[in-house]
Amino acid sequence: MPYYVFTITQPNPMIKNLDMQQACEVYKDARELARDLRAKQEPGDKAIVKIVFAASQLEAEENLHETREKPILMEWEK
Repeated sequence: MPYYVFTITQPNPMIKNLDMQQACEVYKDARELARDLRAKQEPGDKAIVKIVFAASQLEAEENLHETREKPILMEWEK
């Protein structure tokens, strides 16, 4: 399964714009690409670069669109 590198922009909390940069077969290549993209970003750029491991591009996009619940903090973790 390949690693997909995405640039994510979120103009508001309800919308995520996903822009797939590249699919890499090896994690090391995906990590280097993500680091390069992050280094080239402007200081005010709020885009997020993420790596997703998935069977297909569609599955990777679905994983990025799903919302996760915040973890419940126990009393001793506060």
